[in-house]
Amino acid sequence: MTRCNEASRIERSFREDAGRALATLAKVLGDIDAAEDALQDAYLVALERWPREGFPRNASAWILTTAKNRAIDRLRRERRGREKLERLAALEIAAPSEDPFASEREAMAGVPDDRLGLIFACCHPALALEARIALTLRTLGGLTTEEIADAFLVPHATLSQRLVRVKRKIREAAIPLDIPPPERLPERLADVACVLYLIFNEGYLASAGDRLVRFDLCDEAIRLARVLMQLMPQEPEVMGLLALMLFHHSRRYARTDGTGNLIVLADQDRSLWDREAIEEASALMTRAARHRAEGPYQLQAAIAGEHALASTPESVNWKRIAELYTRLAAAAPSPIVDLNRAVALGFAHGPGVGLRELDALDDSMLIDYHPAFVARADMLERLGRVEEARSAYGLALTMTQNSGERTYLQRKLEALGPSAR
Repeated sequence: MTRCNEASRIERSFREDAGRALATLAKVLGDIDAAEDALQDAYLVALERWPREGFPRNASAWILTTAKNRAIDRLRRERRGREKLERLAALEIAAPSEDPFASEREAMAGVPDDRLGLIFACCHPALALEARIALTLRTLGGLTTEEIADAFLVPHATLSQRLVRVKRKIREAAIPLDIPPPERLPERLADVACVLYLIFNEGYLASAGDRLVRFDLCDEAIRLARVLMQLMPQEPEVMGLLALMLFHHSRRYARTDGTGNLIVLADQDRSLWDREAIEEASALMTRAARHRAEGPYQLQAAIAGEHALASTPESVNWKRIAELYTRLAAAAPSPIVDLNRAVALGFAHGPGVGLRELDALDDSMLIDYHPAFVARADMLERLGRVEEARSAYGLALTMTQNSGERTYLQRKLEALGPSAR
């Protein structure tokens, strides 16, 4: 097997087991930073040894054993008295078996998936809301600090500092990273749903890199949402969350061309849309509606459904979409919801109306959010204000780091023709 293939297998092992191994180590150490350091050391050793010695029969146990040994080595070099001895004792007792995550499965008491159970564990109510969601995305969701910061519309440095503080609080307050009992799971549902949706969003439109869509993240988020449905089959917002993902992901093969460049919704080949996913999502929405407990995910799914169920771009009911965004803004206010409502009004009543709504927004949270400038550029272009549209597209181009989006924006600029200036 080539070295490239071995590296690919190691990367796959990391994706599958790193979250669980990190939680196992963090629970013993009481320190996420120390657990991350030990796990990183283990995978560096794997990258060195596995291509030479061969892939181990049980990679999960190998990684956890190596990480545990690296953590022991680090602790032995420290001088922290009783705390050091207690951690060493706990690590030396915690020798992994053939099933290194058996204790996690036993502790989950009804959560039918390791990773989902650990997400519940990280969403501890003693931590600030955004901090626990960011921590979970970073440690278990596979997202980078930069990707999470972009999702929260905060500077990268701010998010990095927030993660440092929350890890310190867990360590100093000895907050356990344990699975809550089944009767306490509903208390953390909103956080867990948010984590899954943010993972899906990063997959649906990658914030950076050469790929516009990351199928691995979308598929994992959908898989976990299905498990969450099994765990809470009567929760309408879980139905709405899964329906929302399915509506969006149904368009996955129509969203890019053969070279990976973006194809906007109005220009997509609807024959490529996944009709089975759309039908499943529609059925979930029908089930959710019976509960008469409308929530943000159901509203977002209803908006996505308006697009998915329209036979042509011209038949999309933009007035209905604008009305749904108005209800969503009341249920879960955010600058992005307000932006999307302005866009919907621009299609329902004309770009002039949309631009006035856009101008009325508080743009302090959208100052570095490139879709806001794309929306403005589109409205200006439709109004014939070409030079202003060119400026807005140009600003959006400077803000995105995804190559597929950059190509799309460059083409929009080229289509406007040469500047009159």
